[in-house]
Amino acid sequence: MLTHFHSYPCRVKLFKGKTVRNILAERGLLEDFLKKHPYNPLSKYRGPSQQDSSGSTESLLNYLDLSYYGTISIGTPPQSFIVIFDTGSSNLWVPSGYCSSPACRDHCKFNPQASSTFRLSNKYLAIQYGTGRMTGVLGYDTVRVSNIDITHQEFGLSITEPGSFLYYAEFDGILGLGYADYAIAGATTVFENMMSEHLVEQFMFAFYLTRHEGQSGSEVVFGGFDPNHYTGNINWVPLTVEGYWQILVDNVKVNGQVVACESGCQAIVDTGTSLIIGPVSPIQRIQHKIGAEAQLYSMLGVDCGNLPTMPYVTFTINGIEYHLSPDQYVLQYNYHGHKYCQSGFSTMALSDYEDLWILGDVFIGAYYSIFDRGNKRMGFARAV
Repeated sequence: MLTHFHSYPCRVKLFKGKTVRNILAERGLLEDFLKKHPYNPLSKYRGPSQQDSSGSTESLLNYLDLSYYGTISIGTPPQSFIVIFDTGSSNLWVPSGYCSSPACRDHCKFNPQASSTFRLSNKYLAIQYGTGRMTGVLGYDTVRVSNIDITHQEFGLSITEPGSFLYYAEFDGILGLGYADYAIAGATTVFENMMSEHLVEQFMFAFYLTRHEGQSGSEVVFGGFDPNHYTGNINWVPLTVEGYWQILVDNVKVNGQVVACESGCQAIVDTGTSLIIGPVSPIQRIQHKIGAEAQLYSMLGVDCGNLPTMPYVTFTINGIEYHLSPDQYVLQYNYHGHKYCQSGFSTMALSDYEDLWILGDVFIGAYYSIFDRGNKRMGFARAV
């Protein structure tokens, strides 16, 4: 039973111009942060005919060129939160007044006592992500995403948020868009309720991600997709596993030469993972061919001057080739007046998943991605 409620003011979020990377750099904290918290997005992994539809659009903001987040509200009257929309996890959670961790004190927290529609459950949850973790309790309330109101939505209220990553994060919580079978504590997912309450016309959602830090225009559409954000045909790919959004990759090539997945391999399409992740040996081959070398705190960098002559990397999926140019698979940013370039590929850290790839934001930024629950498939088209 939770008897002590900690009330703190919600800080003002910085929506325009500055990202967490900018803020850490200005405070002289970026290098130390990267040294102590090298990016590892993997520990959250434990264990019909084409129809145009605008659906309900939620604008997303670029976070560190590595994540994308938007605004939702919970409760009556509504309390607003910044969340990452994550197709690689399945739970919705936000900080709460029950939490006294430093990360909670510096973020917007849900106040159950201020909502007339809140109901507390007797279930607890603990979630581990690649760069942070949380423990909490489950409750029920009205959740608004874009212009969609979902009544009696189950969500997590954090009790602890250990470590410093969530403290520095510009977002408050996470909204998981994976399948319900992968939800911690058996929680009903947001999109499951959207479907069961018939709040979306089509059982799908779609992501458009801009790929330059601070650039506006990123969005997720619920109930359809936006034809203004892609060119050419949508290529549909059947899911191989309904849990994560998992598909079969035929092969991976560099300049037309197969370097990985010679006999096919499984891949997860994950908006909550920044880079393209793969097994050690194939990724090392790709890094070698694109000229990536270890630079800052285990991150693999490339010479920014070599971008015009670097090779294309191609993923063949369901017989269709998806080409990534150097501008698309290299992350570029400025720090202390100098330009840095980082490889958009990284190795799989967990041996249990040695054959699995993750197509993160580097891939999704290049190819408009439609997550079609109704037909158990993914759709890809070249983003514009």
